[in-house]
Order: sequence, then structure tokens, then C-alpha cells
Amino acid sequence: MTSKELLYVEDALGHEKYFNTQCSETISRIQDNELRAFAQEIQRQHQQIFSDFYSLL
Repeated sequence: MTSKELLYVEDALGHEKYFNTQCSETISRIQDNELRAFAQEIQRQHQQIFSDFYSLL
């Protein structure tokens, strides 16, 4: 992996970590169960993307 590719992966990991944190904070404030479940699915997807990028390392 080139240094430029590694920087891209590191940047992507940072973005996905941020999205995951934002989802967690939002989920804790949502009272509607259906909307909370939707936000939890989005968080799960971002966690999967993070794991996929991390596995490249």
C-alpha cells in the first residue's frame, strides 16, 4: 500500500469514527422507537465500513 493510499484509509477511518460518534449521540436523544431503530441501522452500517477499512491495514 502506498503512503497516499494509507493516508486515504486513515482519513476514511477518522470520518467513520466521527459518524459513529454522531450516531451514538443522536440515538441517545431519539424517543421515537422506529426512528431510533433507523438511526441504529445507520450506525451499524458506519461501524461495518470502519471495520472494512480497518481490515485493509
